[in-house]
Amino acid sequence: MSSWTTLKSTSWTYPTAVLSLYGFFANCRPAEPFLIPYLIGPHKNISGEVVTNYLFPIWTYSYLACLFPVFLLSDFLRHKPLIVVQGLFLVTNYVLLCFATALPAMVFLQVIYAVVTSTEVAYFSYIYTLIPVENYQRATGYLRSAMLAGYTFGASLGQLLVSLAGLDYFYINVITLGTVSMAFLISFWLPMPQRSLFFKGKQAAAVGLQSQQEGPLGADGPEEPEVDKDEAGSGREKMEHNGSAGWCSRENVASAAHLLWQSFRESYSSRTLIYWSLWWALATAGYVQVFNYIQLMWNHIEPSATSSIYNGGVEAACSLVGAAAAFSVGHIKVSWDVWGELALGLFSAVGSGAVFLMALTSSIWACYAGYVIFKSCYMLLITITTFQIASNLSMECYALNFGINTFVALSLQTIVTVIVVDEAALGLDVVTQFIIYGSYYAIISVLFLIRGTYTACRKQRNPESTVEVISSERF
Repeated sequence: MSSWTTLKSTSWTYPTAVLSLYGFFANCRPAEPFLIPYLIGPHKNISGEVVTNYLFPIWTYSYLACLFPVFLLSDFLRHKPLIVVQGLFLVTNYVLLCFATALPAMVFLQVIYAVVTSTEVAYFSYIYTLIPVENYQRATGYLRSAMLAGYTFGASLGQLLVSLAGLDYFYINVITLGTVSMAFLISFWLPMPQRSLFFKGKQAAAVGLQSQQEGPLGADGPEEPEVDKDEAGSGREKMEHNGSAGWCSRENVASAAHLLWQSFRESYSSRTLIYWSLWWALATAGYVQVFNYIQLMWNHIEPSATSSIYNGGVEAACSLVGAAAAFSVGHIKVSWDVWGELALGLFSAVGSGAVFLMALTSSIWACYAGYVIFKSCYMLLITITTFQIASNLSMECYALNFGINTFVALSLQTIVTVIVVDEAALGLDVVTQFIIYGSYYAIISVLFLIRGTYTACRKQRNPESTVEVISSERF
């Protein structure tokens, strides 16, 4: 019995190590910072206007269509199959980039990549169905570090191959095909979880709801989810093992729907949680637009056909600076429940200025600097936001909150794409687009500066009554 307990307490290291290894290779893509020069160059010979106003909007629309069904399917199939699918589609993506030339193939590629991005929810949710609650924080740190290391290494390698070795973009894509193929093979080593977050049967759902109700519900409270939830999780695993034959029964689906609804109510149970989630959705929509079209902006300022480009170096620098900013959150002694919303407004204003700089400058180095500042601000703020939300919700609620916030962000991004980018509507050039994105972030900053100033003044004026104020905000 003792040896079994010891094995259970240490078994979390294997899935964490394998998933971290997968995350490293899946994000180690030397060709990604040079996608636009590759598409508009002699290999694909697609015009910048077609890429901007036709191809990229297809990815946005496909991503929106896939996201919520994939979120439910991921939990229903217990995550691992979706991670394998993500690896397979990443391989397919780079096979098409390497060997397909026709425009319809590039359209299909956008749909394939939409599936890849939508299955990220499986990557982030998988580990929490397999390891004890007390190891959540460490495992999450390892997974994000592995992703960051892979992305930084890939971008740096791509830049070195372009600048020092003078390697053709085609061969860089072939190298990337090799790294994502390694990720696909590693995905088969992942153990299959024995339980889901939502599809876990009527009795298990009742246990899950009870543990949720006993956990912290406050949006600003300092407590974290209690470790006792792990014991409830062990009970869920036992019940699911005994009743696995009916895991896809009508009763299980109905109980999953009930648990989803209860988790939704808890996830947005206070105004404070709603405000944090609102920033997440609004800012992520703008960030993804900037991220998607920044290579087109760089190419507009300094065409890749006639100039040396440093896209990989800039992306690597962004990852390192952004990681340092995000890491600093855990070491800065700040009452985020008091000053957090004001920080969202202030750094959103800095991000807005950086986007305007990218739009209006004629210097590629100024544009690079603006992008580093913008991405670092976003990574800092999204770290604060996810910490504030996750520390006050059970894992089921956090997973649902993550999915809904991402879905809202993608819906907003789709609206912006339809109106601003799509050739069927305005089809604006990339400079005008970035002016709009800068204005969008300026609106976000004003909203949260007002809200943050109000929150900080209220809590500074009545620090003893913070708990009572939060309780009165609950719906």
